[in-house]
Amino acid sequence: MLPDILTNKSTTKSGKQVTHLAGWVTFVLSMALALGTWNPTGHHFIHYLSNVDDILSGFRPFAILIMIALWLLAIKSIFQSLGYFGLTITVIILGAFVWGLQEYKLINIEDLDQLGWAGTLSIGFIIWFGLNASIFWKKLTGVYTTDATSEDL
Repeated sequence: MLPDILTNKSTTKSGKQVTHLAGWVTFVLSMALALGTWNPTGHHFIHYLSNVDDILSGFRPFAILIMIALWLLAIKSIFQSLGYFGLTITVIILGAFVWGLQEYKLINIEDLDQLGWAGTLSIGFIIWFGLNASIFWKKLTGVYTTDATSEDL
């Protein structure tokens, strides 16, 4: 269905072929979700909803449900792949990266636009990492897991 360039294939321990989107495709989709929800330019979903008289007119309810579904899928994948501990570590690492950018004067976090961009792009990166963490783990360790087993519960 999708061109081969858009997908990667992994072989599980039992010999099954697992197909997943390439890392760059999930990166683009993650950034689109984060930037499409909110960004400092004012061209985003929250602005689209906040500047209407009747929020339940036209395709707005459909758009709201799609956005909620996308965020639920993103949040589920983040916690399924990373868990609370992994999410916390990822947020700390991104915070340290933004701190480093501030220290080298590449960004100024006192400027709310720059802080907004840093936050929005960080959220996009967290979504991307959450979508791909099990794939990275497979490449590093050879163990491919995406679901909690009864032993984990």
